[in-house]
Amino acid sequence: MKFALDKPVKIIMLGAGGTGGHIAPHLYRLLHTLDRPVCVVIADGDIVEQKNLVRQNFIYSDLGRNKAQVLAERYASAFGMEAQYIPEFIENDPISIPHSFTNQKEREISGLLASTIAWGNRKAIVKSAKRMIALMDNCPFEFTMNASDVELRGVERFVHRTFNGQDFRAFIIALRHLYTKYPSLGAFFEMEFAKSNDIKQALIRFREEFFIAPHDAHCEKHVSDVGRKSAAKRLNMFLRWFVRKDDRGVDFGLWNIPMSALYLPLDVHSGNTARTLGLLDRKANDWKAVEEVTAALRQFDPNDPVKYDFALFGAGVNKNAKLKM
Repeated sequence: MKFALDKPVKIIMLGAGGTGGHIAPHLYRLLHTLDRPVCVVIADGDIVEQKNLVRQNFIYSDLGRNKAQVLAERYASAFGMEAQYIPEFIENDPISIPHSFTNQKEREISGLLASTIAWGNRKAIVKSAKRMIALMDNCPFEFTMNASDVELRGVERFVHRTFNGQDFRAFIIALRHLYTKYPSLGAFFEMEFAKSNDIKQALIRFREEFFIAPHDAHCEKHVSDVGRKSAAKRLNMFLRWFVRKDDRGVDFGLWNIPMSALYLPLDVHSGNTARTLGLLDRKANDWKAVEEVTAALRQFDPNDPVKYDFALFGAGVNKNAKLKM
């Protein structure tokens, strides 16, 4: 990597475990020697556990603390730099909603609903998603399949920004259609992906199948149309949750689709961070931008490119990550 002599150096280190933890002191030492502004942000949602003391760069007094915070504070202080880190993992994240269930179908339905309304303030998103689940008697699959007309009218009092109660009801009817026709949402996506080996085509087919059931045209804007070049941030996030296998317990990895096929859930935050880091040139946050930034991330990890979503999004919204210098 080359930096112009008159430009500040800005680096995000993704992961503070076995590799990142041992790289950190050398990275800070190297940047300390540069005669220019430097910015290092360490991103990791994990905490230090007893098992980490054997192979990772932590000591007994670090136990129970966030890994990114430990390393950032230790080495930033040692080299006279500002400690910057991204410690968030699931807290105030919409994925906490499907994590409240153990059954796959309950997780799929609650996950789709939570991801659908995932724009704006994250605390408000989680609060609204919890209200959706409460209106479904905290049993989203059973309610989806068996709710009477009277019970369905009860969800019409829900509203989250432009997603209203009629949209909510239409989504339940659409999900009922899908679960009547297919064993699960996972089974549908696995089948469609197998036809083309292309997530984009699977997303196009999902939207087509979703809106076969009777619905008001208003709700169509809440399922992104990648056929019309939408970035489909929320759908790609939903797919990340259920396809990506995460040994830290965030993403579920329940569906039999390769992680390498996933696309980054691109929004204004991750897009701005990607541009700052030179991972994205396209100015518009559309499907072409999704393809461009995901291709760049595949150069770092072709098997799991969207694992960088945590850091790119977090750096864009977290006050600790001051990328502008």
